[in-house]
Amino acid sequence: MIESMKKTIEIQDLGRIDYQSAWDLQKDIQSQVIAGNHDDVLLLAEHEPVYTLGKNADENHILQQNPNDIKTFRIERGGDVTYHGPGQLVGYPILDLNRYKRSVSWYMRSLEEVIIQTLLEFKITSERKDGLTGVWVDDEKVAAFGVRVSRWVTMHGFALNVHPDLSHYSGIIPCGIFEYGVTSMAKLLDNPIEIHEVKPILIQKFLNIFKSEEN
Repeated sequence: MIESMKKTIEIQDLGRIDYQSAWDLQKDIQSQVIAGNHDDVLLLAEHEPVYTLGKNADENHILQQNPNDIKTFRIERGGDVTYHGPGQLVGYPILDLNRYKRSVSWYMRSLEEVIIQTLLEFKITSERKDGLTGVWVDDEKVAAFGVRVSRWVTMHGFALNVHPDLSHYSGIIPCGIFEYGVTSMAKLLDNPIEIHEVKPILIQKFLNIFKSEEN
C-alpha cells in the first residue's frame, strides 16, 4: 500500500507564459491529481507583469498610482495582493499532501525552506518572520507565498525575486504588509543574476526536501 502511494515529482518548465494560461493549466492538473490520474508536478514559470489578489485580499492594497497596463487577477489562493513579472521565478507545486504530510503549515514551511536553501547557494542568508509568510532578508521580502489546497492537493505556490523591476511593487502594498519592503537577489548581491542560474538549484532543493518527506 505504501509503495503504491509513491509517485515521482514531474518538473515542467513553462518558460515565459501569460498568467491566465498558467492558472488554467494549474487547475487542470490539480483536478487530474485529485482524481488520481496525474503525478505530482512542479510548474516553473515567468510572467508578464500582473497583480494577483487572494480570495480575501483588500482591493485598496492596489494603489491608484499603479501602472495602468498591468493586469489584475483575483484568484483562489490565500494571501493578499502580490506582483508577478519578468525576472521573477514563480513555482506552482501541485502535490497531493496525502503522499507527504496532511499539514498546510508544514507545507508552507517546506516551501520557505526550499527558498532559504536556494539563496544560501548564492551566499544570501535569509529567514522567516514570526507570524508572516514569506522569506526575508532583514526587513525586506525576497520571496512571497500563497497557496490553495483542495482535497489535500495544492496549487499556486511561491515567487522568488531574482531580478524583477522592483518599481512595480510601488503600485501595491505587497501582501498587505505596510511596514516592510521588498528586495531581489540581484539587489542583495549587487550583481546581475539570471533566472537560468537559479532554476536548477531551486529544483534540486525542492526535490531534496519533498522527496525526503514522501510516504
